[in-house]
Amino acid sequence: MIILKSPKEIEAMKPAGQIVADCYREAAKLIEPGITTREINDFVARHITKLGGKQFTKGYNGFPAETCTSVNDVVAHGIPANRELMDGDLLKLDIVVEYGGWFADSCWCYAVGNIRPEAQKLMKVTKECLDLGIARALPGGRLGDITSAIQQHAEANGFSVVRDLLAHGIGRSLHEEPSYEHIGVAGKGVRLKEGMVFTIEPMINEGTFRITIDDDGWTARTADGKLSAQYEHTIAVTPNGPLILTAH
Repeated sequence: MIILKSPKEIEAMKPAGQIVADCYREAAKLIEPGITTREINDFVARHITKLGGKQFTKGYNGFPAETCTSVNDVVAHGIPANRELMDGDLLKLDIVVEYGGWFADSCWCYAVGNIRPEAQKLMKVTKECLDLGIARALPGGRLGDITSAIQQHAEANGFSVVRDLLAHGIGRSLHEEPSYEHIGVAGKGVRLKEGMVFTIEPMINEGTFRITIDDDGWTARTADGKLSAQYEHTIAVTPNGPLILTAH
């Protein structure tokens, strides 16, 4: 069942989204060659607490850290570690915050130092996929309007869209309905209604869309070892169009 939020409830979700956004603004200042993903994670964990929020991912189904830090061929759910980031790396930082009983979820992609042109293009196209998807989150539309725009743009640029990791509704729980892939057909799928709140989080790969999972049960990698990028926002469907709750 899709849980529609009232305007008052959407307003109550904004503080969690803005804590997430502030974490990205501050973490971006730290991301450079030589820092470890564990150091980034620990900074974000402290910053969430400083701003009055609660972290959620540490302990969620056994996940061991407050953020997901996914580097290069890691698509998602990368576990923070003592490995130093190197010049040319691509980092995806995924942050979830709970505030006042409401959740916000986002992921942002960062170039570490100087990255190769192909990686720059992958980042650019992935962010464009997110923006194209958000622009179609309109009352009366269909979920397929969002997913088809993402798929068409990614594939037109020679990239692929991950199928096996899903976007989701969000509210008083991190994962609500609908759960959906970022591929589809315009005019098909769930009808979009005012009050729907969900993530749009395209994971775009340089090569195949297929992924593998490491022995830790979490780390998702591209099956061919090529790069993956991701951008994610939590958005609400409103009469005035899409509202980005995690904008930064």
